[in-house]
Amino acid sequence: MRGRVFSGSVYLLGTLATAVVTALASPVLLAPSAARGWADWHRQRAGRLLGVPADGRPTGRRALAWALAHVAVGFPLGLAALMCLGNILVAAVALPFWWAFPADARPTLFSFLDVHVGDWTTALIGGSVQLAVLGAAARWVLPTLARLHARLCLAVLAQSARERLTDRVDVLTRSRVGVVDAHGAELQRIERDLHDGTQARLVTIAMQLGLARESLADDPDTVAALLAQAHETAEEAMVELRAVLQTIYPPILADRGLDGALAALAARSGMPVHIELADLGALPATVEAVAYYAIAEALTNVTKHAAATRVSLRVERADDVLSIEVADDGRGGADEARGTGIPGIRRRVAALDGVVRLDSPPGGPTTLAVRIPCA
Repeated sequence: MRGRVFSGSVYLLGTLATAVVTALASPVLLAPSAARGWADWHRQRAGRLLGVPADGRPTGRRALAWALAHVAVGFPLGLAALMCLGNILVAAVALPFWWAFPADARPTLFSFLDVHVGDWTTALIGGSVQLAVLGAAARWVLPTLARLHARLCLAVLAQSARERLTDRVDVLTRSRVGVVDAHGAELQRIERDLHDGTQARLVTIAMQLGLARESLADDPDTVAALLAQAHETAEEAMVELRAVLQTIYPPILADRGLDGALAALAARSGMPVHIELADLGALPATVEAVAYYAIAEALTNVTKHAAATRVSLRVERADDVLSIEVADDGRGGADEARGTGIPGIRRRVAALDGVVRLDSPPGGPTTLAVRIPCA
């Protein structure tokens, strides 16, 4: 409750300040880009207060409508919070100490209840009553007013069904292009691995067997050595080929399922991993593969960069959506621009119409949340 009072009070005071800025900067907000940016900032602010995602940028018309609504509603709500908190300060500081002034120098005070304060007894009693009334208002009324304003903000700036569909088409178009590019790069990587690794090994085996066949009648010792080398090279080729195949679809998923594969990942991670795995039911193979690679990449990033001591992994399924959350107690500050790990996860998840959220403030902790539709 204390946190709600503080956050609600700060939100309403900020609402008053931004309403004043909106009124003063109204000529600037006529520009569509400025109006959208200002409205989008308010939308994110309201979403943080309510604890709900605020996806989708508002259109120009909705941004202008929000500016008008914000000025009309933000002023009275913000002033109410300012008066409430200001009078709490008066009740807590000014009224109780009224008696401290000399009798001939005491100022005449009036409380917010319009009670004339003429002596220190009235000041103390009036201050206590005022503090109790305003404290109750700050505890129960201000958070409610803040949440009402936040809901109004999200309601005014909410996208229509057509706008959401347009944004969704844009996202799918971009993700499709990214998936196609990633698929091409993946094919090139597989071709390169097979050409430089497995194919080279097979060529070596063929040459060794050819030399062994030519030396079969004349030098049995050389044949034995060549066959031993060919056998070792064949084993190395099998190891490389198995590694390439694992990048296409991990065999452990087919053998042990996602829960067994995650247990194996946790055992190989090199740090304690606490796993919370709910009953996932039957998952499509593509969803299992993407989930496995996302978790594997996340654990790899934690091991390499986070300087963490433990990791928690939670996987659950609700309403045909697979939810994955990887959290660590490391130093945070993850930067997607400095590596390909998180962007690679985003591309894989976007191909299945999923979403990825990364929260990694400097100093930690870091939380990676993935949502993948299973239907």
